[in-house]
Amino acid sequence: MKPGIFDYVRPRTVEEALELLADGTEDSKVISGGQSLVPMMNFRLARPARLVDIGGLRELTGIRTDGDRVHIGARVTHLQLQNNRLGGPLGRLLTRSAALVGHLPIRTRGTFGGSLAHCDAASEWCLVARLLDADITVASVRGERVIPAADFFLSIFTTAMEPDELLTSVALPVLDGDHRAGITEFSRRAGDFAIVAVLGDVAVREGTVASARIAIGGVSDRPFRSAAAEEVLLGGAWSADLLAEAAAAAAAEVDPPSDAHGEAQYRRDLVRALLPRAFEDLT
Repeated sequence: MKPGIFDYVRPRTVEEALELLADGTEDSKVISGGQSLVPMMNFRLARPARLVDIGGLRELTGIRTDGDRVHIGARVTHLQLQNNRLGGPLGRLLTRSAALVGHLPIRTRGTFGGSLAHCDAASEWCLVARLLDADITVASVRGERVIPAADFFLSIFTTAMEPDELLTSVALPVLDGDHRAGITEFSRRAGDFAIVAVLGDVAVREGTVASARIAIGGVSDRPFRSAAAEEVLLGGAWSADLLAEAAAAAAAEVDPPSDAHGEAQYRRDLVRALLPRAFEDLT
């Protein structure tokens, strides 16, 4: 199939893009890499009346560190994140997460901000944002606002953004050398969306877990933070046994769906198996 009829505009500045989104035209969609939106349009799952192409806006590119925060522009591609030069636990997590996104052509064109705005609950970037308590900046003609990741993802394909808002950048915390941050996932084929994905970030000081964050994809209609696993990890002695205990707690906590890709119990078993593997080479 091919997409329905639509108008196409290509603004030259962020301000022009915001004016276009605010001009009252119903059902406008922002497009940059197009790796999520175009397939949906081809299947007529999305039928926007107008595309606002931000692919030429250099203002939305770049990765920069400012104090204890790393700011990632909305138009930064998956491949740029895979090849990032940040170093440290955060740089390695971004590299590993990006490598799991689709295939090389998708990583070349698809964008970080587009993935967050698309809001697939199994998306690696949505999970990274939820794991690290990202601050997501959106803009409109009314001004900017910053939305914590915990409030940004509302449901499958649904975010807290208003129709006239544009996601412009995301801020993630710099992770010091005490942090161990990892990701693993299970999919039927390389490049497929994960049936279950598990991400973790723990800070270990003098052998004890000083902070813990666990995010799980494929078990809810939004990126899921496992409070049960985090509670088990926090204050514990860092070890394989502690990870196994946290994995069991996470598997008991989640309430995953059953669908063509797997029953709920299968997904719980995957959570139990995958959580320790996210830290496999970091213990």
